[in-house]
Amino acid sequence: MRDLWWVVPGGLAAVAGGLWAWHRLHYRSFWLLIGFPVTAITVWATWRKVALGCGLTKKRHRFWFTTVPSLVASTGIVKVRRRFQRVAVDVRPWMWLPRPTAHGWRVTVHTLEGQVPADYAQAAERLAHSWGVHAVRVSSPRPGRVVLAATVRDPLVRLDRLPPSTELLKVNVGRLEIGEPWTIDFRTVPHWINAGATQSGKSNLANALLAGLAPQPVALVGIDLKGGVEFTPYAPRLSALATTRAESVTVLDELVALMTGRMGLCRAAGARTIWHLPAEIRPVPVVVLIDELAELYLMADKSEKDEITRIATALLRIAQLGRAFGIYLFLSGQRIGSDLGPGVTALRSQCSGRICHRVNDPETAAMTLGDLDPAALIAARAIPAETPGVAIVAGQDGQWYRARSYHVREHTAEQAARTWAHLAPDWDQITQAGRACGVSASDLPELLPA
Repeated sequence: MRDLWWVVPGGLAAVAGGLWAWHRLHYRSFWLLIGFPVTAITVWATWRKVALGCGLTKKRHRFWFTTVPSLVASTGIVKVRRRFQRVAVDVRPWMWLPRPTAHGWRVTVHTLEGQVPADYAQAAERLAHSWGVHAVRVSSPRPGRVVLAATVRDPLVRLDRLPPSTELLKVNVGRLEIGEPWTIDFRTVPHWINAGATQSGKSNLANALLAGLAPQPVALVGIDLKGGVEFTPYAPRLSALATTRAESVTVLDELVALMTGRMGLCRAAGARTIWHLPAEIRPVPVVVLIDELAELYLMADKSEKDEITRIATALLRIAQLGRAFGIYLFLSGQRIGSDLGPGVTALRSQCSGRICHRVNDPETAAMTLGDLDPAALIAARAIPAETPGVAIVAGQDGQWYRARSYHVREHTAEQAARTWAHLAPDWDQITQAGRACGVSASDLPELLPA
């Protein structure tokens, strides 16, 4: 027996090493089979203390057995007795059993009277520290219910490339903090604002979007007010490219004329949008990528006023009417503020897709995310410079999330542009077809194939 003293410690070391290897090689299965059951028991057992410490309990009067002094003996010993009386106790909100997720767990809590989801949102950071998790997000699916979604570790630290989307006008560009894919779907959210300072990941997101749209049957239009240094390498896949304000005016006027022509086609066919048209006559969708939006609105002297007015009017008309006629906007800029004029403010109100990377001034964050949850504004200003690509995005479910885009190098996007250059529709043909779309209902059957 003396020679076997090492068996127990050796066995424990082997088990510990096996668990460590399991955790490192296949974290998801380890989490579901080992990590989550332990975490669920801990969360359930500590909920009363955690709720009390985070200020989520309420005082309620309950009949309780309490210990009260009875008399004092001659020896100085206090005799006590138990008495059934009404006392004030701390009542915790009712919690259901936690359910596992890919990167943590979520649990539904019944709110107490007088509580609102904002009370739990204010305590989210305290909840995260109490349970030792990365973050806790709060949502409310219906009145009286609050869902606490905990993320055990940050899923944005390391990104694995997800398979490309096969749906038209939908691109997987990164990952949300809840572990789900971050997708930009122009069919659902037609117009987007992408704000961010230099080296914040704004241009990388545009690269990821272009690389994802390149193999799709769509027309890409670039407006690059940096003199073309950003979009010129992608010119083989672009149907049109404007690098000056004068060229931008021309392109935007052509887009407005194209939109007007498609209006006539839909009206003649009795369709509300181009997606209700037969596939044989449906025009190609157009995605407009604009870099440095502020340069379109900056005015050096009064001679530029008319030009800026034309640009602002055209962009606003496209933002208001373009969705139904297959014209979508993706607007990027370092600064999006009210000082650029009322045209920017009106344009912002028409863009329901909001992406805010790290910014240098609070007004840009407020312009991008101001009408969302105020907590989103705080989270955007807290993005560190050491995490390029991290942004606050408005989800399609009405919530906001931290997200991070895939790192797409310039040469990767350039290669995608060259590879799929043959899919780029000719801009002259698109505009000519758009002008020819103002047909009458009697002429429409001639356009349909026999």
